[in-house]
Amino acid sequence: MLGSTHTDGIGEVRELARRGLLATTIASASGTHRLRLTGATYSIAWPIVYRRLTQKIELRRGHVNCAASVKHLAADCLDRFENDVEAVVDDVIRKAHSQIENLEGWIASRLLPATVDGHRRRRGANGALQRPRVPNWLARELDGDPWLIDLATQMLVWVGTPATAGYEVWPTESWVVRRCERHGGWSTYGEADVHADVRAVLRAMSRRPRWYEQYVEVPLGHKQPPVASTAQLDDRGDPSTYAGTLQERQLTALAHGAVQLIQARLTRGEPARIVVAEVLNTVFGRDLEGGHVGRAYDDRLERVLCDAGELDRIVAAVLEIIGIGQNR
Repeated sequence: MLGSTHTDGIGEVRELARRGLLATTIASASGTHRLRLTGATYSIAWPIVYRRLTQKIELRRGHVNCAASVKHLAADCLDRFENDVEAVVDDVIRKAHSQIENLEGWIASRLLPATVDGHRRRRGANGALQRPRVPNWLARELDGDPWLIDLATQMLVWVGTPATAGYEVWPTESWVVRRCERHGGWSTYGEADVHADVRAVLRAMSRRPRWYEQYVEVPLGHKQPPVASTAQLDDRGDPSTYAGTLQERQLTALAHGAVQLIQARLTRGEPARIVVAEVLNTVFGRDLEGGHVGRAYDDRLERVLCDAGELDRIVAAVLEIIGIGQNR
Protein backbone atom coordinates (compact mmCIF):
# COMPACT_ATOMS: atom_id res chain seq x y z
CA MET A 1 0.00 0.00 0.00
CA LEU A 2 2.76 2.43 0.94
CA GLY A 3 5.16 1.45 -1.78
CA SER A 4 3.69 3.67 -4.48
CA THR A 5 3.13 7.37 -3.93
CA HIS A 6 0.75 7.95 -6.90
CA THR A 7 2.01 11.52 -7.08
CA ASP A 8 0.57 11.94 -10.57
CA GLY A 9 -2.96 11.55 -9.22
CA ILE A 10 -2.71 13.63 -6.03
CA GLY A 11 -3.26 16.92 -7.82
CA GLU A 12 -6.28 15.53 -9.63
CA VAL A 13 -7.77 14.19 -6.38
CA ARG A 14 -7.37 17.57 -4.66
CA GLU A 15 -8.91 19.40 -7.62
CA LEU A 16 -11.86 17.01 -7.73
CA ALA A 17 -12.35 17.58 -3.99
CA ARG A 18 -12.34 21.37 -4.45
CA ARG A 19 -15.03 20.99 -7.12
CA GLY A 20 -17.13 18.64 -5.00
CA LEU A 21 -16.72 15.79 -7.50
CA LEU A 22 -14.28 13.46 -5.75
CA ALA A 23 -16.64 10.75 -4.48
CA THR A 24 -18.74 10.75 -7.64
CA THR A 25 -15.73 10.57 -9.95
CA ILE A 26 -14.06 7.71 -8.08
CA ALA A 27 -17.34 5.79 -7.91
CA SER A 28 -17.84 6.06 -11.68
CA ALA A 29 -14.20 5.54 -12.65
CA SER A 30 -12.87 2.15 -13.72
CA GLY A 31 -9.63 0.42 -14.62
CA THR A 32 -6.39 2.35 -14.36
CA HIS A 33 -8.16 5.67 -13.77
CA ARG A 34 -9.91 4.37 -10.64
CA LEU A 35 -6.68 2.74 -9.47
CA ARG A 36 -4.83 6.04 -9.90
CA LEU A 37 -7.43 8.04 -7.98
CA THR A 38 -7.72 5.57 -5.09
CA GLY A 39 -3.94 5.20 -4.94
CA ALA A 40 -3.54 8.97 -4.74
CA THR A 41 -6.16 9.12 -2.00
CA TYR A 42 -4.19 6.50 -0.06
CA SER A 43 -1.05 8.62 -0.46
CA ILE A 44 -2.84 11.64 0.97
CA ALA A 45 -4.55 9.72 3.77
CA TRP A 46 -1.89 7.46 5.27
CA PRO A 47 0.41 10.16 6.75
CA ILE A 48 -2.63 11.79 8.37
CA VAL A 49 -3.83 8.49 9.83
CA TYR A 50 -0.38 7.69 11.18
CA ARG A 51 0.37 11.12 12.73
CA ARG A 52 -3.12 11.90 14.03
CA LEU A 53 -4.24 8.44 15.12
CA THR A 54 -1.83 5.49 14.91
CA GLN A 55 1.15 7.21 16.52
CA LYS A 56 -0.88 8.31 19.54
CA ILE A 57 -2.45 4.88 19.94
CA GLU A 58 0.93 3.14 19.80
CA LEU A 59 2.37 5.51 22.41
CA ARG A 60 -0.56 4.80 24.72
CA ARG A 61 0.06 1.09 24.24
CA GLY A 62 3.70 1.57 25.14
CA HIS A 63 4.87 0.58 21.64
CA VAL A 64 7.68 3.12 21.40
CA ASN A 65 9.24 1.58 18.27
CA CYS A 66 5.90 1.49 16.46
CA ALA A 67 5.43 5.16 17.28
CA ALA A 68 8.78 6.06 15.67
CA SER A 69 7.64 5.64 12.04
CA VAL A 70 5.45 3.54 9.78
CA LYS A 71 8.49 1.44 8.85
CA HIS A 72 8.91 0.42 12.49
CA LEU A 73 5.34 -0.83 12.97
CA ALA A 74 5.16 -4.42 14.18
CA ALA A 75 3.10 -6.84 12.12
CA ASP A 76 -0.12 -6.61 14.16
CA CYS A 77 0.20 -2.84 14.53
CA LEU A 78 0.80 -2.48 10.80
CA ASP A 79 -2.33 -4.51 10.11
CA ARG A 80 -4.37 -2.19 12.33
CA PHE A 81 -2.85 0.88 10.67
CA GLU A 82 -3.57 -0.38 7.17
CA ASN A 83 -7.12 -1.25 8.17
CA ASP A 84 -7.59 2.31 9.45
CA VAL A 85 -6.15 3.81 6.26
CA GLU A 86 -8.45 1.61 4.19
CA ALA A 87 -11.42 2.77 6.27
CA VAL A 88 -10.48 6.42 5.78
CA VAL A 89 -10.08 6.01 2.01
CA ASP A 90 -13.43 4.24 1.86
CA ASP A 91 -14.94 7.13 3.82
CA VAL A 92 -13.55 9.62 1.29
CA ILE A 93 -14.97 7.62 -1.60
CA ARG A 94 -18.41 7.44 0.02
CA LYS A 95 -18.68 10.86 1.69
CA ALA A 96 -16.58 13.45 -0.22
CA HIS A 97 -19.47 14.90 -2.22
CA SER A 98 -19.27 18.53 -1.06
CA GLN A 99 -16.68 21.11 -2.10
CA ILE A 100 -13.55 20.55 0.01
CA GLU A 101 -10.84 23.20 -0.16
CA ASN A 102 -8.51 21.42 2.25
CA LEU A 103 -8.79 17.67 1.71
CA GLU A 104 -6.18 16.83 4.36
CA GLY A 105 -8.07 18.87 6.96
CA TRP A 106 -11.36 17.25 5.98
CA ILE A 107 -9.84 13.77 6.33
CA ALA A 108 -8.36 14.66 9.73
CA SER A 109 -11.76 15.88 10.96
CA ARG A 110 -13.35 12.54 10.05
CA LEU A 111 -10.69 10.16 11.38
CA LEU A 112 -12.69 8.93 14.35
CA PRO A 113 -16.05 8.26 12.68
CA ALA A 114 -14.37 6.80 9.59
CA THR A 115 -12.17 4.36 11.50
CA VAL A 116 -14.90 3.39 13.98
CA ASP A 117 -17.24 2.68 11.07
CA GLY A 118 -14.53 0.67 9.35
CA HIS A 119 -13.88 -1.29 12.53
CA ARG A 120 -17.57 -2.16 12.83
CA ARG A 121 -17.77 -3.18 9.19
CA ARG A 122 -14.80 -5.54 9.59
CA ARG A 123 -16.32 -7.05 12.73
CA GLY A 124 -19.60 -7.58 10.91
CA ALA A 125 -17.82 -9.22 7.99
CA ASN A 126 -16.29 -11.73 10.42
CA GLY A 127 -19.66 -12.44 12.01
CA ALA A 128 -18.81 -10.68 15.28
CA LEU A 129 -21.07 -8.25 17.08
CA GLN A 130 -20.43 -4.75 15.71
CA ARG A 131 -21.10 -3.21 19.12
CA PRO A 132 -20.13 -5.88 21.65
CA ARG A 133 -22.45 -5.89 24.65
CA VAL A 134 -23.38 -8.59 27.14
CA PRO A 135 -27.06 -9.44 26.67
CA ASN A 136 -29.32 -9.55 29.73
CA TRP A 137 -29.64 -13.34 29.64
CA LEU A 138 -25.86 -13.76 29.75
CA ALA A 139 -25.53 -11.29 32.62
CA ARG A 140 -28.07 -13.39 34.54
CA GLU A 141 -26.13 -16.60 33.75
CA LEU A 142 -23.05 -14.89 35.22
CA ASP A 143 -25.05 -14.01 38.37
CA GLY A 144 -24.47 -10.31 37.70
CA ASP A 145 -20.79 -10.60 38.64
CA PRO A 146 -19.18 -7.30 37.49
CA TRP A 147 -15.82 -8.88 36.63
CA LEU A 148 -17.28 -11.81 34.69
CA ILE A 149 -19.56 -9.44 32.76
CA ASP A 150 -16.55 -7.22 32.00
CA LEU A 151 -14.56 -10.29 30.92
CA ALA A 152 -17.43 -11.51 28.71
CA THR A 153 -17.51 -8.10 27.02
CA GLN A 154 -13.75 -8.23 26.40
CA MET A 155 -14.10 -11.72 24.94
CA LEU A 156 -16.81 -10.52 22.54
CA VAL A 157 -14.53 -7.64 21.52
CA TRP A 158 -11.54 -9.97 21.10
CA VAL A 159 -13.20 -12.48 18.77
CA GLY A 160 -13.92 -9.72 16.26
CA THR A 161 -10.40 -8.29 16.08
CA PRO A 162 -7.65 -9.52 13.74
CA ALA A 163 -5.09 -9.58 16.57
CA THR A 164 -3.77 -12.87 17.91
CA ALA A 165 -2.51 -13.91 21.36
CA GLY A 166 0.59 -15.82 20.28
CA TYR A 167 0.12 -19.53 20.94
CA GLU A 168 -3.01 -18.95 23.08
CA VAL A 169 -6.61 -18.34 22.07
CA TRP A 170 -7.23 -15.51 24.56
CA PRO A 171 -4.96 -12.61 25.69
CA THR A 172 -4.97 -13.79 29.29
CA GLU A 173 -2.01 -11.71 30.54
CA SER A 174 -3.67 -8.43 29.59
CA TRP A 175 -6.90 -9.58 31.25
CA VAL A 176 -5.03 -10.29 34.48
CA VAL A 177 -3.93 -6.66 34.48
CA ARG A 178 -7.41 -5.43 33.56
CA ARG A 179 -9.00 -7.41 36.37
CA CYS A 180 -6.50 -6.20 38.95
CA GLU A 181 -6.80 -2.61 37.75
CA ARG A 182 -10.59 -2.48 37.80
CA HIS A 183 -11.47 -4.93 40.56
CA GLY A 184 -8.38 -5.10 42.80
CA GLY A 185 -6.34 -8.12 43.83
CA TRP A 186 -2.83 -7.56 42.47
CA SER A 187 -1.31 -9.99 44.97
CA THR A 188 -3.84 -12.82 44.58
CA TYR A 189 -5.23 -12.88 41.04
CA GLY A 190 -3.15 -14.58 38.36
CA GLU A 191 -3.24 -16.11 34.91
CA ALA A 192 -4.67 -19.42 36.17
CA ASP A 193 -7.61 -17.48 37.61
CA VAL A 194 -8.24 -15.82 34.24
CA HIS A 195 -8.28 -19.21 32.53
CA ALA A 196 -10.85 -20.43 35.07
CA ASP A 197 -12.98 -17.31 34.57
CA VAL A 198 -12.81 -17.61 30.78
CA ARG A 199 -14.04 -21.20 31.06
CA ALA A 200 -16.89 -20.05 33.29
CA VAL A 201 -17.92 -17.35 30.79
CA LEU A 202 -17.74 -19.80 27.88
CA ARG A 203 -19.94 -22.26 29.75
CA ALA A 204 -22.49 -19.51 30.33
CA MET A 205 -22.34 -18.38 26.69
CA SER A 206 -22.75 -21.93 25.37
CA ARG A 207 -26.10 -22.30 27.12
CA ARG A 208 -27.53 -20.62 24.05
CA PRO A 209 -25.78 -22.69 21.33
CA ARG A 210 -26.94 -20.70 18.30
CA TRP A 211 -25.90 -17.37 19.82
CA TYR A 212 -22.58 -18.87 20.93
CA GLU A 213 -21.85 -20.29 17.49
CA GLN A 214 -22.80 -17.08 15.66
CA TYR A 215 -21.05 -14.51 17.84
CA VAL A 216 -18.14 -16.46 19.37
CA GLU A 217 -17.19 -19.57 17.40
CA VAL A 218 -17.67 -18.19 13.87
CA PRO A 219 -15.70 -14.92 14.33
CA LEU A 220 -13.05 -16.71 16.39
CA GLY A 221 -12.60 -19.07 13.45
CA HIS A 222 -11.44 -16.13 11.31
CA LYS A 223 -8.38 -15.63 13.50
CA GLN A 224 -5.06 -17.25 12.70
CA PRO A 225 -4.89 -20.49 14.75
CA PRO A 226 -2.56 -20.36 17.80
CA VAL A 227 0.80 -21.94 16.96
CA ALA A 228 3.32 -22.88 19.61
CA SER A 229 5.73 -25.30 17.98
CA THR A 230 7.92 -22.90 16.02
CA ALA A 231 8.11 -20.41 18.86
CA GLN A 232 8.79 -22.92 21.61
CA LEU A 233 12.01 -24.41 20.27
CA ASP A 234 14.92 -22.95 18.38
CA ASP A 235 16.89 -24.89 15.70
CA ARG A 236 18.72 -26.88 18.38
CA GLY A 237 15.57 -27.82 20.29
CA ASP A 238 16.46 -25.31 23.00
CA PRO A 239 13.34 -24.03 24.80
CA SER A 240 15.12 -20.80 25.81
CA THR A 241 13.79 -19.03 22.72
CA TYR A 242 10.25 -19.85 23.76
CA ALA A 243 10.91 -18.74 27.34
CA GLY A 244 12.20 -15.39 26.10
CA THR A 245 9.16 -14.94 23.89
CA LEU A 246 6.82 -15.73 26.77
CA GLN A 247 8.54 -13.27 29.08
CA GLU A 248 8.45 -10.59 26.39
CA ARG A 249 4.70 -11.10 25.94
CA GLN A 250 4.18 -10.95 29.68
CA LEU A 251 6.15 -7.72 29.99
CA THR A 252 4.28 -6.16 27.06
CA ALA A 253 0.92 -7.03 28.60
CA LEU A 254 2.01 -5.70 31.98
CA ALA A 255 3.28 -2.46 30.42
CA HIS A 256 -0.03 -1.95 28.65
CA GLY A 257 -1.92 -2.53 31.89
CA ALA A 258 0.41 -0.20 33.80
CA VAL A 259 -0.29 2.63 31.36
CA GLN A 260 -4.05 2.06 31.71
CA LEU A 261 -3.83 2.05 35.51
CA ILE A 262 -1.69 5.21 35.60
CA GLN A 263 -4.10 6.99 33.29
CA ALA A 264 -7.09 5.97 35.43
CA ARG A 265 -5.45 7.26 38.62
CA LEU A 266 -4.30 10.51 37.03
CA THR A 267 -7.85 11.08 35.82
CA ARG A 268 -8.91 10.96 39.48
CA GLY A 269 -6.45 13.79 40.21
CA GLU A 270 -3.69 11.85 41.97
CA PRO A 271 -0.11 13.25 41.75
CA ALA A 272 1.76 11.90 38.74
CA ARG A 273 5.05 11.26 40.54
CA ILE A 274 3.45 9.16 43.27
CA VAL A 275 1.17 7.33 40.84
CA VAL A 276 3.96 6.35 38.44
CA ALA A 277 6.27 5.14 41.21
CA GLU A 278 3.56 3.10 42.94
CA VAL A 279 2.20 1.54 39.75
CA LEU A 280 5.62 0.58 38.42
CA ASN A 281 6.56 -0.95 41.75
CA THR A 282 3.25 -2.83 41.94
CA VAL A 283 3.19 -4.11 38.36
CA PHE A 284 6.86 -4.88 37.75
CA GLY A 285 8.10 -5.42 41.30
CA ARG A 286 7.11 -9.08 41.28
CA ASP A 287 8.28 -12.26 39.58
CA LEU A 288 6.81 -13.13 36.22
CA GLU A 289 5.20 -16.54 36.06
CA GLY A 290 7.43 -19.15 34.50
CA GLY A 291 10.62 -17.10 34.55
CA HIS A 292 13.23 -15.40 36.68
CA VAL A 293 13.26 -11.93 35.19
CA GLY A 294 11.21 -10.53 38.07
CA ARG A 295 14.13 -10.45 40.52
CA ALA A 296 16.32 -8.59 38.03
CA TYR A 297 13.53 -6.11 37.40
CA ASP A 298 13.02 -5.72 41.16
CA ASP A 299 16.67 -4.76 41.65
CA ARG A 300 16.79 -2.44 38.68
CA LEU A 301 13.43 -0.89 39.51
CA GLU A 302 14.46 -0.20 43.10
CA ARG A 303 17.54 1.70 41.93
CA VAL A 304 15.57 3.71 39.37
CA LEU A 305 12.77 4.67 41.76
CA CYS A 306 15.31 5.84 44.34
CA ASP A 307 16.96 8.14 41.76
CA ALA A 308 14.98 11.39 41.65
CA GLY A 309 16.33 12.34 38.21
CA GLU A 310 15.51 8.95 36.70
CA LEU A 311 12.04 8.99 38.21
CA ASP A 312 11.39 12.48 36.79
CA ARG A 313 12.49 11.25 33.35
CA ILE A 314 10.15 8.24 33.57
CA VAL A 315 7.24 10.39 34.73
CA ALA A 316 7.76 12.76 31.79
CA ALA A 317 7.87 9.84 29.35
CA VAL A 318 4.70 8.30 30.80
CA LEU A 319 2.82 11.60 30.64
CA GLU A 320 3.82 11.94 26.99
CA ILE A 321 2.63 8.39 26.24
CA ILE A 322 -0.82 8.99 27.72
CA GLY A 323 -1.11 12.42 26.13
CA ILE A 324 -0.73 14.75 29.12
CA GLY A 325 1.45 17.67 28.23
CA GLN A 326 2.51 18.83 31.66
CA ASN A 327 3.46 17.37 35.04
CA ARG A 328 0.79 17.05 37.66
